[in-house]
Amino acid sequence: MQMRHTYNRFFPPPKYLLMSSMGLDISDLSIKYAELVHTTKGVKVGRFGEKRIPSGVIESGKIKDTKKLTDILRELKRELGLEFVRVSLPEEQVYLFRLVIPKIDPKDIRSAIELSLEEHIPISAAEAIFDYELINETEQGYDIHVSALSRQVAESYLSIFKESGLVTLSLELEAEAIVRAAVADGDLGTYMLVDCGDARTGIAIVSGGKVSFTSTVDIGGTTLTGMIQKELKISYDEAEQMKKEQGLRRNAEKREVFSVLLNGVSILRDEINKHYVYWHVHANEGGITRPRIEKIILCGGDANLLGLVEYLSASMKVPVERADAWVNIPLIDADLPPIRLSESLSYITALGLALGDLCHD
Repeated sequence: MQMRHTYNRFFPPPKYLLMSSMGLDISDLSIKYAELVHTTKGVKVGRFGEKRIPSGVIESGKIKDTKKLTDILRELKRELGLEFVRVSLPEEQVYLFRLVIPKIDPKDIRSAIELSLEEHIPISAAEAIFDYELINETEQGYDIHVSALSRQVAESYLSIFKESGLVTLSLELEAEAIVRAAVADGDLGTYMLVDCGDARTGIAIVSGGKVSFTSTVDIGGTTLTGMIQKELKISYDEAEQMKKEQGLRRNAEKREVFSVLLNGVSILRDEINKHYVYWHVHANEGGITRPRIEKIILCGGDANLLGLVEYLSASMKVPVERADAWVNIPLIDADLPPIRLSESLSYITALGLALGDLCHD
């Protein structure tokens, strides 16, 4: 199985470290983990699960309480016997941009990108770590895709994992891990990926097998649950249960739940549509019109919200579907996935990270 190469693996592992690892999807509120075990007959899912992170330890992808996060990771290492991990970086902390540069000696491309960094990202070149991939080469120059992040953010994650006794095989963009899991290998179409998480929703556009755009919206599953809780004056757990049972169904028992959720999801829809429209009306750096988005793919726990696929599809007039977390995983028993479909949407980033063991750059 030939996997798509990932260009934003900021710290690629030495070849001798290319061995089975655990994918860790770290968000503001939880760590989701998943392991793929490779056998002669195919792949099977090993250990998977979730560990909650107290509020305030991580905010918008930035680590605020290093000691607490270190303690959580040490506990996870002890419980699972972890050694090697692949970790996702939140979209809020990674910058993506396209760059067109004149024809130069290939060995000077990195230096040319470094000189242009501060025109595209809000941090200085000295404070940034970046990687790039050549998209196209012509007689006039190079079309390059660049990903960058703050050196301080990267080092904060790496130091905590080192302190926890874990070996970090890769740090990569969360959206890239999702693409590796949710978009069939070799599929070069253009899709919008919407990751409906607990604290926020991630929006990414993949085109030609590469993540070309990412953004985040501060509306997540906890936002929607909190709106129900406030409106009906009930406990958070009761509100969460109502959200799962009734969703966006007009004929549900409690019409007020539908109304509250519709208000929240409408705000999210507007944000998704804003990025959808921007992609189509603005040419890329080289002045080339971008390909049309063929469909929207939903993942994340709240992608299971009843009626969400139908609502987004009808209101945006574009095909919408839930992701298939197993499209690139050659399971030993493909008819019996070990994680239920609804659960797999929550683990798709962790599964994508674990798939990195099959993708040796």
